[in-house]
This record gives sequence, C-alpha cells and structure tokens, in this order.
Amino acid sequence: MPVLGVKSKAQLKCIYTNARSMGNKQEELEAIVQQDSYDLVAITETWWDDSHDWSAAMDGYKLFRGDGQGRRGGGAALYVRECFDCIELNNCGDKVECLWVRMRGRAHKADILLGVCYRPPNQDEEVDEVFYKWMAEVSQLLAFVLMGDFNLAGRLLEIQHSREETV
Repeated sequence: MPVLGVKSKAQLKCIYTNARSMGNKQEELEAIVQQDSYDLVAITETWWDDSHDWSAAMDGYKLFRGDGQGRRGGGAALYVRECFDCIELNNCGDKVECLWVRMRGRAHKADILLGVCYRPPNQDEEVDEVFYKWMAEVSQLLAFVLMGDFNLAGRLLEIQHSREETV
C-alpha cells in the first residue's frame, strides 16, 4: 500500500559492462540479467559482427547493436526490456562508437535518451570534439542515461602533459 503524501518514482534498473568480447559470455550475461531483472543492459567492446546474429538475442529484450567498424574489437550493444517503446537514432558520427536509443516516456513523462559509448584509448581530439558537441546538443533536449567506457584516465594525463609543455 502506498504511503500517503509520498510520490513513487519510476526507476530504470541498469547494468553496464565492457565485455572485451561477448564470444563466450552470452549465457553468463543472460543469467545475471534474468536473476536481477534489469531494464537496460549496456555493453561495450562486444566484438560482434554479422556472424553473431544468431547468438546475440535475449528473451524478453529488444537488442540494439552498433558493431565494430570493419575491425577487430569495439562495438556497443543495448538490450532494452520489451515493455519499453524504443527507437534507434542516428549516432553522432561514423568516427564515434556510440549507440543511441530514444525511450518513449510513459504517462505523460518526457522521453529518455539512452546512450552506450566506447572511446578507444587512442582516440584523437577531433573525434572527442564530435562527441562533446553531440552531448551538448542532446543534454539540452532530453533526459538521458549515458553508459560506457571512455578511457579517460590516459586522455586526462595526455591533456595535462600537453599543458605542461606549453607553460
């Protein structure tokens, strides 16, 4: 029974992992997801390609995929519980490994933008700028959930080092 005067809040139960290849991890992922009833499952570095179509599906979930771009590694995936109304959006550019999905809000609530991103450790500043521009745009428009591996520790050290050289 709800407590009077207390609003219940809608919540999304999310899990994220950098899989570093989903090749032999699908069954383990499914067991974890089913046990804890996640609404969203975000994965980076799936290392999937067209040969994985048969093994990637998960009962009760819609799968959105952004496979690596013609190279070994990379890739992003988002499983969304089937009860949510979602559409995949164009990503923020061919160079940025991101997958974006718009989830329609329920009961007159705003839509939510769901993002899964993988930033390789060696990504250059130009690609970072494309990503930052995209984030600035979407953060003005929608509520959003962003999950991913941004490999920023090395990038922050690189920025700090370049600043020290210019001083």
